Amino acid sequence: MCGFVGFTNFKKDFSCTNDTLSLLKNMNSTLAKRGPDEEGYYIDNHTCMAHKRLIVIDPSNGGQPMIEKYSYGDYVIVYNGQIYNTDELRNVLVENGFTFKGHCDTEVLLKSYIFYGNDVVKHLNGIFGFAIWNQKNNELFLARDHFGVKPLFYTLINNTIVFASEIKAIFAYPGVEKILDSEGISELFGIGPSHTPGTTIFKNIYELKPAHFAVFNESGLHVERYWKFVSKPHSDDLSVTCEKVKFLLNDAITKQLVSDVPICTFLSGGLDSSIITKFAADYCEKKNLPPLDTYSIDYVDNDINFVKSDFQPNSDNYYINLMNENLHTNHHSIVIDTPELASYLEDAMIARDMPGMADIDSSLLLFCKYVKKDMTVSLTGECADEIFGGYPWFFREDALNSNTFPWSIALNERQELLNESIGSKVNLKQYIDYRYNQSLDEVDILDSDSDETAEKRKISYLTLNWFMQTLLDRSDRMAMYNGFELRVPFCDYRLAEYVWNIPWEMKALNGREKGLLRYICSDFLPEEIVYRKKSPYPKTHNPSYLKAVKGMLSKIMEDKNAPINDLLNRKYILEILETEGKAFSRPWFGQLMTGPQLMAYLCQVNMWLERYQPKIEL
Repeated sequence: MCGFVGFTNFKKDFSCTNDTLSLLKNMNSTLAKRGPDEEGYYIDNHTCMAHKRLIVIDPSNGGQPMIEKYSYGDYVIVYNGQIYNTDELRNVLVENGFTFKGHCDTEVLLKSYIFYGNDVVKHLNGIFGFAIWNQKNNELFLARDHFGVKPLFYTLINNTIVFASEIKAIFAYPGVEKILDSEGISELFGIGPSHTPGTTIFKNIYELKPAHFAVFNESGLHVERYWKFVSKPHSDDLSVTCEKVKFLLNDAITKQLVSDVPICTFLSGGLDSSIITKFAADYCEKKNLPPLDTYSIDYVDNDINFVKSDFQPNSDNYYINLMNENLHTNHHSIVIDTPELASYLEDAMIARDMPGMADIDSSLLLFCKYVKKDMTVSLTGECADEIFGGYPWFFREDALNSNTFPWSIALNERQELLNESIGSKVNLKQYIDYRYNQSLDEVDILDSDSDETAEKRKISYLTLNWFMQTLLDRSDRMAMYNGFELRVPFCDYRLAEYVWNIPWEMKALNGREKGLLRYICSDFLPEEIVYRKKSPYPKTHNPSYLKAVKGMLSKIMEDKNAPINDLLNRKYILEILETEGKAFSRPWFGQLMTGPQLMAYLCQVNMWLERYQPKIEL
């Protein structure tokens, strides 16, 4: 896992410019946290690239930019990610005359592109964002993985494409402006902390969509989709379905355990992380490796302050201990205190380049920071709920009937957040409705689908393309801010596309969230784990956190010149402070973001405005 930057312009000769290397180094320095181990640079007539490396595979032979020289020109790659079918790709390449200097996936990826051309993305199983300069064809090739686990942003300015792993690196290129227009405001306060695929909150800054590649040449930028969910009848019975899901899970997990540095799992005692840990622990035992290290997160005094709710019905500690006793793993508990959560809200915002999931972000950032002391890579249970139907909104009538994104139904309250001058020009509900219906139009419903399966296909599609992307963004930015790599086996596209077509009646077996997954695991996980009610990523219940963020927001609002007042309704924020966030009666986003997280989000908005100082353009 790494970070990279670059720019291409066919009307300029960068090799003749003395300050090109200085510019590259300045842009690359913004990504230092993503790749603390090595850096590299490449300058050609029309293309410049830089890379920050986090060493995971083949320390000696994986440096980047990596160059393959031929008589007709160079192929140069900068890459962030991990290719899990590296061995299979290498075997095909060897059979076709390629040789290799080392065993890193970067070399395999570059030579796969040389062999397959633009079709290379159709042969990859992994998480990736990469750029390849093809000197032979005089063009730049960009690609991003199936679900956007790894980021890739770009902008076009003065015939130049500028691309990078994070937006902050793009802003280091001369002339790129930070502009917040009506669409950006709608994204920030209507959709946020989620975002519309392909967009950012900044005008003219785009992300390459998941499952897309792009070619930039003298005729311009050409973007193409290479993969999507295809709806088709599911003919496998329950027994065959279970066997296939189990095989795909095991294959995805074991493929992702390859590493030349220490690797662990995150274990919450929930179904998803327990599945990952079980397969990983079995793999370690089979390979005669040391016992698997597992890590969990908790908060000071959560044992005293935990409050049961529909969205978080129980705490994790009992189940974590149960799994560790069952598997004999080497477990570590990371306990975070409230002041840390609040003080790292700004770091979490900087990691995302925008306000995010408040302490849900900062807690993961801190968690990864502490785990990084001993480990470099971890597998997580992220994305099982999106793929197997685990969220409450798959079952709650109020969410199903909301006619909007079911994890974010407080539309009127969101509009009220905007101050009068902004609100008169920006209609959040209109924008949200547009994005919601635009996304639903992409869902492929079969005539043979039952009414329930058709309805749940729609909810699944929204969840996979919007909510899951928010969590994947969080995982990448918070982990890579610490030079730490997170892998998500449930995001294996082969598993996801198979489960996509399983009828809802089978997917929600016995009427339970993730009912099929529970049934599959009932023969190898403790019964209490299998049938434990869904509980999301743990958050703090310590009242001192509410006190801390309330104090932070109150201090901001004491300053009538605080930049947040240029966008938001000061009177309404004061009401939120007075009621401690109860102006939003339900979680305002997802399952966890209630009053304290709303106040923290507003703090992040002000921090973001102060640090990035975007120009407001309406």
